[in-house]
Amino acid sequence: MNKLTFNEVKEKNIQILKQYVPIVARVHGANHEEFYEVQKVFEVINEKLKNNKLDLNNEFSKLKEITNDYTVPKDVCESYEAVYNMLAELNNAYEGQ
Repeated sequence: MNKLTFNEVKEKNIQILKQYVPIVARVHGANHEEFYEVQKVFEVINEKLKNNKLDLNNEFSKLKEITNDYTVPKDVCESYEAVYNMLAELNNAYEGQ
C-alpha cells in the first residue's frame, strides 16, 4: 500500500478538521481544557497551509506535547477521536515527506 503524501492527507483531512475542531472544543472543552490548545494550534496550522507556509515543525511538536502523542481520552466521542487521528495522520505525513 502506498503511503499518502502530505498534500494528499491534507486534502483528505483539512476540511473535516475545520468542521470538527470547533464542535469538539465546544462539546468537550470544559472537561478537556487541553483541547482549546489543540484548537489554537490547529488554527495556526490551517492559516499557514492557506498561505503555503509549510514549516509546521513547531506546531506538530506542540500538538504532540498537548495531546500526549495523540492519545485519545477515554471519555470522549468519536468526533474527538477522529480529530486526534486525523491530526496524527497529518503529522506523520508531514514528517515522512
